[in-house]
Amino acid sequence: QVQLVESGGGLVQAGDSLRLSCVASGRPFSTFAMGWFRQAPGKEREFVAAIRWGDNINIVDSVKGRFTISRDNAKNTVYLQMNSLKPEDTAVYYCAARRTLYSPISVYPINYDYWGQGTQVTVSS
Repeated sequence: QVQLVESGGGLVQAGDSLRLSCVASGRPFSTFAMGWFRQAPGKEREFVAAIRWGDNINIVDSVKGRFTISRDNAKNTVYLQMNSLKPEDTAVYYCAARRTLYSPISVYPINYDYWGQGTQVTVSS
């Protein structure tokens, strides 16, 4: 089955940047819609961004203009570029894959089929 492995998290100061990566294996990566979710302590998992192909992207309003999602199908990798980080961005960030590439992008975790282990992002003031 599909395996997803995230990397790139860490401890940064407000205003810094990070780039998260998620590498997929086990299935043809180009046929999946890919998404990023985050979960802060005591809160539910929250949609951040998703991509089906280069010009089909959705980004949550709270990070729009600061975060960008992209994918490199040749490397089986999806990225989340995070700029101007704020303390409220602190969370575990999860990579997710959805097999229904030609369905509209979903913001709901239940619609995604595969998940990575998560990577911690901590932003200090």
